[in-house]
Amino acid sequence: MAKKQKRSISGGQSKIETAVKTTVAAPKRTSTGEFNPDYGYVIKDLKRIGVLAGSFFVILIALSIFLR
Repeated sequence: MAKKQKRSISGGQSKIETAVKTTVAAPKRTSTGEFNPDYGYVIKDLKRIGVLAGSFFVILIALSIFLR
């Protein structure tokens, strides 16, 4: 097996620091339109879940009254 050698970086700065300094900042994204997703289907689903939950509670209350 070969002996591992440690390599030292010459100079005061590492390659990563040099690369970071030389990169140009990315331009900011500017869009003319705003992000406006359509969540109409989510609202419909939430309403349906609410109606089902409410009806199940009413059924449970009615059954508890009749079964006593």
